[in-house]
Amino acid sequence: MNRFLYLCASAALELVLLSGCSSPHGQPQKGSETQAPNEVLQFGSLYAQNCAGCHGAEGQGGAAIALADPVYLGIADEKAIRKVIANGVPGTSMPAFAQNSGGMLTNKQIDVIANEIRSRWSRPGILHGANPPSYAPKSTGNAQQGEVVYGTYCKSCHGPEGQGGPKGSAITNDSFLALVSDQGLRTIVIAGRPDLGAPDWRGNVPGKPMSDQEISDVVAWLASRRVSNPGQPYSASNFAQH
Repeated sequence: MNRFLYLCASAALELVLLSGCSSPHGQPQKGSETQAPNEVLQFGSLYAQNCAGCHGAEGQGGAAIALADPVYLGIADEKAIRKVIANGVPGTSMPAFAQNSGGMLTNKQIDVIANEIRSRWSRPGILHGANPPSYAPKSTGNAQQGEVVYGTYCKSCHGPEGQGGPKGSAITNDSFLALVSDQGLRTIVIAGRPDLGAPDWRGNVPGKPMSDQEISDVVAWLASRRVSNPGQPYSASNFAQH
């Protein structure tokens, strides 16, 4: 009996040794190699590494707008989204990701991100019959008229001068305005911030959606509130004298 067990153990050991001979020592197994950063084409990895920090996990929003917002995707086409990813928005917290603009992503990787954002999170027909405003402005806004528009549509949540209210944050804060472009303001006014409970252009006044021109005007008024030295408790001239 002991001899039988010994023979079985010897045979098993030989099989293990033989199987090890089929893979040379030090040679990586198939699929074990780490992909180079410019070879990653999985949307989950690309989004997590480049987008989630600002736009939130699964596009649900964070410091920046929610990308998994069908209303936003209904007004911003794939070309516009790809352009922002590739080139960034100068003067704001949105960097350029394309290699030819100083970023780390290839054109193919940017295509994956832009395509998948729309294919995963858009909802065809979401704005059917809604007559939505255009993503980009069609005309120049009037800041003076925009103040009137602000009083009608925004004041109740964001306060009389945009310094914040019981239902909304401060939107004339100099640091905030320094970090968002005019297009970014327009996008927020149109699509809202569903992650923060802010309605889109149709929901500020029941039964009275904002017109394209009214959106351009209120954006012009907000932009006019930017200051030269945001975040400074004193003006640059005063600071230089001390």
